[in-house]
Amino acid sequence: MLKKYTFTKGLDDYFTGIYNAYKFIARFFKQAFQGPFEFREIVRQCFEVGVKSLPLITLTGFVVGMVFTKQSRPSLVSFGASSWLPSLIAIAMIRALAPLVTALICAGKVGSNIGAELGSMKVTEQIDAMEVSATDPFKFLVVTRVIATTVTIPVLAMYCAFVGMMGSFLNIYQIEGTSFPTFISAAFAQVSFLDVGTSIVKAISFGFTIGMVSAYKGYYATKGTQGVGTAANASVVLSMFLIFVEEMIIVQISNWIRYY
Repeated sequence: MLKKYTFTKGLDDYFTGIYNAYKFIARFFKQAFQGPFEFREIVRQCFEVGVKSLPLITLTGFVVGMVFTKQSRPSLVSFGASSWLPSLIAIAMIRALAPLVTALICAGKVGSNIGAELGSMKVTEQIDAMEVSATDPFKFLVVTRVIATTVTIPVLAMYCAFVGMMGSFLNIYQIEGTSFPTFISAAFAQVSFLDVGTSIVKAISFGFTIGMVSAYKGYYATKGTQGVGTAANASVVLSMFLIFVEEMIIVQISNWIRYY
């Protein structure tokens, strides 16, 4: 009887969570296109998400580009195809590595911050106080943050791809003495608009997921200070899981478009 009760309660909680998430997303799309718009808060959140993430994105993107070049060179040299190295790096960075690395970094840095911030405001009843003062907390706290991550993470992903290419160029220049124009020409010879478009779609999807999941977990945090930590942790874990799921789905769709 106890096992049956536990299973039934867990099933009820699962479907209740899905329903609440659906209402949360529907409420976002409803309020995102209705005035008044919190432009100042959106700009501030873009600064928090974008500018403050630049140092970590710069370091990570540069290291990824350089290390991937070092790891790929021996295999290409063994086949006598070292001239393909710039194209390989460009395709890898633009198609997959740049948006994925950027999203994972932002899920850990930005997602945990949003989850903890909103969770802290929830358990200290600051959100309830905003409702009493005739301020819509959902529009001010949730909509602005989701828009900021959706807009800013694609920009960070393109920046990460650029920095990764610079790291690759420095490694190739050091060994082969290849000029920068030659490197750029070889790198983008095999890159198509579909590759760039797929990368942007990935980054937009990842940014929306990070903002929505983190805001949802923080907005419905419970159990005091313990709930704040739970919300921050759940924001990171669930965001990363959904990012990998979206990565697989978008890659399958893009491959279908490319080959059919």
